[in-house]
Amino acid sequence: MLRLIGTDGQQVYAFDLADGRHVVGRKPECDITVPDKTVSRQHAELEIKQDGECFLSDLGSHNGTSVNGVRVTNRVPLSLGDTVMFGQVEFRLSDEKGMSPSTRSNVTQLASSEPEKSVYLDIREALKPLPSKVTERPEIAPTLFEMAKMLVAPEPEEVMLQRSLELIARVIPADRLTVLVRGENREELYTAATLLPQNKQMGEFTLSSTIVQQILTNKQAILIGDPTEDPRFALQQSIIMSEMKSAMAVPLFDEGNVHGILYVDTTNPAHRYSDDYLRLLATFGNIIGSRMLSYTLMKERQEKQVMDAELRRAASIQENLLKTSYPEIEGYRIHAWQEQSRAVGGDLYDVATLPDGRLLFLVADVSGKGMGAALLMSNILASFRILYGEQSFDLRRIVIQVSDQLLKYSAPDNFATLFVGVLDTATHTVHFLNAGHNPPLLIRCNGTLEHMEPSGIMIGAMPFDSWQEDSVTLEPGESIVVFTDGVTEAERDGQLFGDARLETIATEVKDLPAPQMCAAIVKKIREFVEDSPQSDDITMLIVQRSGSC
Repeated sequence: MLRLIGTDGQQVYAFDLADGRHVVGRKPECDITVPDKTVSRQHAELEIKQDGECFLSDLGSHNGTSVNGVRVTNRVPLSLGDTVMFGQVEFRLSDEKGMSPSTRSNVTQLASSEPEKSVYLDIREALKPLPSKVTERPEIAPTLFEMAKMLVAPEPEEVMLQRSLELIARVIPADRLTVLVRGENREELYTAATLLPQNKQMGEFTLSSTIVQQILTNKQAILIGDPTEDPRFALQQSIIMSEMKSAMAVPLFDEGNVHGILYVDTTNPAHRYSDDYLRLLATFGNIIGSRMLSYTLMKERQEKQVMDAELRRAASIQENLLKTSYPEIEGYRIHAWQEQSRAVGGDLYDVATLPDGRLLFLVADVSGKGMGAALLMSNILASFRILYGEQSFDLRRIVIQVSDQLLKYSAPDNFATLFVGVLDTATHTVHFLNAGHNPPLLIRCNGTLEHMEPSGIMIGAMPFDSWQEDSVTLEPGESIVVFTDGVTEAERDGQLFGDARLETIATEVKDLPAPQMCAAIVKKIREFVEDSPQSDDITMLIVQRSGSC
C-alpha cells in the first residue's frame, strides 16, 4: 500500500492511501487532514488506481501545490519517492514499508548499524590537535596544506569559499557542502558557497534557530547522527524529508569571532559522521574563519582609507570656507584663529564688509561634532553670506531669518549658538546680537571687562524672534574677544580652563596687537591642557581698535 509521509515542523504525519480519491486539506472533514495555516481548507486531491498508479490535482489552493519543486497546475502523476508540498508542508510518497526505491538498497546496512548520537562540542574543544589516526591518513596533510595556502592567496572571497568546499570534499564524504555567512546586521545568514553532486539541487535549506544560536552564540560544533531522532533537527521538514542520514555544522571561528557556519551532510548510511570527522571539519572551519577575518580587516582598511580621503576633502573645503585674510579697516585690527578637535568641525567665524561700508563679524558654535556639525556649519555660513549683500542690512531681522531657515530644514537637535556684530567705523560703535553664545569680552583701556551677554536662545532650536540688539562703543586700544566654549572648557584631569582664567590672561595681554594677543591666549590654553586630548573645537576672533589708551 502507498503511504504519504511528512511533517509540518511540529508533528510527523503518515497516511495510508487506499484505492480511490483522497482530498487533502485543513478541514477535519478531509480524507487527509493537515492542520497547517499554509494549507487550504480543501487543498488538493490524490487519486489511487487499482494498478498502483497515483495522480495529484490542485484544488485551487491559496499557497499552491508542488511536486519535486515544480508547482502543479494540472493533474499530474506521482512516483515513489516524489516530494509533494502542500503550502509549506512537505510530504514524500512511499510504499507500504515507508521506503522509496532510492533507499531500499540501504535497508540491510541501516538495520545492522546503530545511528551515531548527536555531539555538541565547544569550538575550542573541537579545535584541539587532531588525533594521529586522522592526521596519518595520506590525504589529510596535503588538503590541510592547500587550505593553509589560501590564507595568503589574493583571490576573491567567493572563489576562496568555493575552493575550500572542493578541498573539504576530498576528505569528508558529503552530498551537500555549504558556507553560510553572516550579513551586515549579524543576525541574518546567507548562502555564500555551495558544493553539490552533479545534477543535484540544493533544495530548501534552513537550520533551526536553536542550532544557529548554538553555533553562532555558544560557539559549538555540532554533529547530528540521526536527524529524525534529534529534536533540534526534527522541526526542519526539508532536512527530514531529504533522506539525510548524518550532518555536521561548525562555526567559521577565528580570534573569538564567528563569521558564519560551515555545513555538510550525507544521505549515504555508510558515511555516518564521527567525532573525528567533526574535529576535522572544525579545523577546516577555523582556517576559513581566519581567511574571512583577513577579508574583513582588508575591507575595513579600504573603507577607512575612503573615509579618510573624504574627510581630508571635507576638511579642505571647510578650511576654504573660512576667512584667512580680513578686510583692511583703517584704525582697526582683525584676527581670527581656529583649531578643530577632529578633521572637520562645527565652529565657524566670518568677517565681511557690508554694502554700506560697515564691518560684520560673527562666531558660531554648531551642536554636535564631526561631519554632521561641519555640514550644518557650512549651511549656516552660506545662509548668512547670501544675506550680506542686502542694502538695508538689519541685524535682528537677518538672525531671525537664518534661524527660521535652520529650524525648517534641519533635525530638532540641530542648532547653534551665535554672536554677530556690526562695526560702524565712523562712530566706532558695535551693534551686536548674542543668541545663546558665550558672552564675548569687551576689554577696556583701564583693564576692566564687560560681558556682551545673550539676549535670547540659540538659533534653530525652536520658533523664536525676541532677540534684542545691543551696542557698545570702542575707544582707542580697546578690544572685543569673541570665543567658543572650546576655550573655557579646555580640560586637563577633569579641571576646566574656565572663564576666570581666560579673563585674567586677556586682561594681562590687552596691550598687544590682536594677532599677538590671540597667540598669547592660545599659548596659555596649550600650557594648561598639556598632553590631554582636545575634546572640542576652539575658535577665537578679536576686533581691536588701534591706538593706545
